[in-house]
Amino acid sequence: MSDEVGRPLDRVDGALKVTGRAPYAPETRVANAARALIVSSTVSAGRLADIDTREAERAPGVLAVLTHKNAPKLKGADSHSRGDRVLQVLQDDALVYNDQPIAVVVADTLEHAQRAGELVRPRYERRAVNVVMARESTAPVKPDKTARGPTDTDHGDFDAAWAAAAVRVDATYTTPAENHNPMEPHGTVAVWQGQDRVTVYDSTQGVFRVRARIAELFDLKPENVRVISLFIGGGFGCKGSPWSHVALAVMAAQVVGRPVRLTLTRQQMFSLVGHRPATRQHLMLGAERHGKLLAVRHDVESATSRFDQFVEPSASQTRMLYACPNIRTSHRLRRLDIPTPTFMRAPGEASGTFALESAMDELAYAAAVDPLELRLRNYAETDPDTGRPFSSKSLRQCYQAGAQRFGWSRRKSQVGAMRDGRLLVGWGMATATYPAGQSEAKATVRLRADGTAVVQTGSQDIGTGTYTILGQVAADALGLPVDRVRVEIGDTKLPEAPLSAGSRTASSVSPAVKGAAEAARAAAIALAVADRRSPLYGLASGQIAVAGGQLRGPGGGHQETYAAVLSRARKDEVVGQFDSKEKPDRKDYAIHSFGAQFAEVTVDPDLGQVRVRRFVGAFATGKVLNSKTGRSQLMGGIVWGIGMALLERTERDARTGRVVTRDLADYHVPVNLDVPPIEIVMIDEADAHVNDVGAKGMGEIGNTGSHAAIANAVYHATGRRIRDLPITPDKLLL
Repeated sequence: MSDEVGRPLDRVDGALKVTGRAPYAPETRVANAARALIVSSTVSAGRLADIDTREAERAPGVLAVLTHKNAPKLKGADSHSRGDRVLQVLQDDALVYNDQPIAVVVADTLEHAQRAGELVRPRYERRAVNVVMARESTAPVKPDKTARGPTDTDHGDFDAAWAAAAVRVDATYTTPAENHNPMEPHGTVAVWQGQDRVTVYDSTQGVFRVRARIAELFDLKPENVRVISLFIGGGFGCKGSPWSHVALAVMAAQVVGRPVRLTLTRQQMFSLVGHRPATRQHLMLGAERHGKLLAVRHDVESATSRFDQFVEPSASQTRMLYACPNIRTSHRLRRLDIPTPTFMRAPGEASGTFALESAMDELAYAAAVDPLELRLRNYAETDPDTGRPFSSKSLRQCYQAGAQRFGWSRRKSQVGAMRDGRLLVGWGMATATYPAGQSEAKATVRLRADGTAVVQTGSQDIGTGTYTILGQVAADALGLPVDRVRVEIGDTKLPEAPLSAGSRTASSVSPAVKGAAEAARAAAIALAVADRRSPLYGLASGQIAVAGGQLRGPGGGHQETYAAVLSRARKDEVVGQFDSKEKPDRKDYAIHSFGAQFAEVTVDPDLGQVRVRRFVGAFATGKVLNSKTGRSQLMGGIVWGIGMALLERTERDARTGRVVTRDLADYHVPVNLDVPPIEIVMIDEADAHVNDVGAKGMGEIGNTGSHAAIANAVYHATGRRIRDLPITPDKLLL
């Protein structure tokens, strides 16, 4: 073995990205490519009474103008298969949200398409619009299920326990709609080969998911749809589903008979590719006098569209995080005239931990118990929801290590007691958690006669470092230096791998790569021990170790390189393949990652301005495959928490339903000056049950609890409990 796993290696794709040589899907160069532009509605509800495209069609360079009048009919655009979204692909005249596609202009240049788009003349029939959750007309609806299990749960007798509680918290918390805004907007290049075969270059977190959707829509065999996504400029969940623009690009290319490139504008990113839904969360915590939980209730309402359904499972962590015999949770939806929401980094747990961890902080003050001590008093040794033991749980170590690095013992418990000159200083903490899922994945490893290896799997690198960690896993299993391993991903011609989402890429694809590498290694060893010319001839395969690209016998006295073995066998390569599935005993355990978040804020008492001055996050996420990329993922999640706590909010005009924060000037995200020093502590866990490499995933847990830690720190500084995100100066000055 080469001990490559865990090392803080630089990203192997870093140089390509910083020099502009990384081929992103929307930039793919194809011959004779036309440009497509989506024309969007300015009405949120009603129908398209008419649409006049005559002037647009006569404009210079225009190849086609597609509307519901002339667009090809697609199969299953309104379906929910595989959890995909209902699409708006010019199939009828219904208008269901503002900025909905009503036409696609295809021209020889982008400028010609833009000019022609301005000449499309729609005429609308409008109906009343509702985009506000608070209105009584939006009655709550019970969904069938959530992405985290049943809609509702009820363990024990909440009502009796609540009545018996000596200390209570009864509060409502809200989180607004938020948009993803990756640096790279969504974009697609579609190239047809004849009538029944198409290649799609798409900025997607799931090439196989796009393949399945396009095959369904255009009635093609899946093997005749090739999807390529080699590099992605950020995904965060919005690129996890095949949205309308992907099908529209493929449709446009089919109609005009030449390749088509379609890229969304920044403004369209706020309407066409989902968002984090607004939530209203009612928390009730009942405890004994010293804070031991007796009753927990968490009722969630979240917004969804009228034509589709997305449930934000914000009560999921409440079911399993703290020991309590009486827990009741529910999820309800309010249907609005908005686009369908979607996954956004740590869906459910992000908004849910804000509410739960804020309520726990309120309980700590009500019971006069230190917030960290309160969590330790309610530490769950087994999953309260299922009764299963945790496969591994190092949350105590996270609390201890994070508190020590942060200096939590120096915190003054009295609200407003800590100052820095005229600035109020607050310290807050919260628990982080995220489920550690796994999906089936396939991989092939080719060990070549020149002593190098190629890893092939149809996964994606959405900026997390997948190219790097898969190379490390393969190098470790093969006993090769990592620079002798090349990784190929992002193409449906490769072995099938799952969506890069839900913090499950490392936990799903790494075991497949490990298994394939071990199979290739075994094939090379078998050649060596069967070859009379080999110094390893006659040894049992179990006696052979691998390191530094060499096969070594007991004591290291007999050894030779992979290259020598394959050369004598006159083989260009040996191939290992592996199909990784869930371990059989996974169902017997609750499998989650955990962490502890600690924030220090300053608050200007005159301006209400909040600054996060420093942050410590301690996390236990299974085996750390690369301590450098892992640290970056956890830091990135905390930065998202800063944005969620203090800045981010998608605003809609209640009269029209139109998003008014439609660019990065009006939709505020953290920039360098908003981000303080962030210290990351990683607890490297050994977990024999999670998968064959022991990795749980790091992409989302950093976002959970981070915003609550900031909100709790603001309360500690000011005595103002802000239950409605974001925490803006006006809320502190009222």
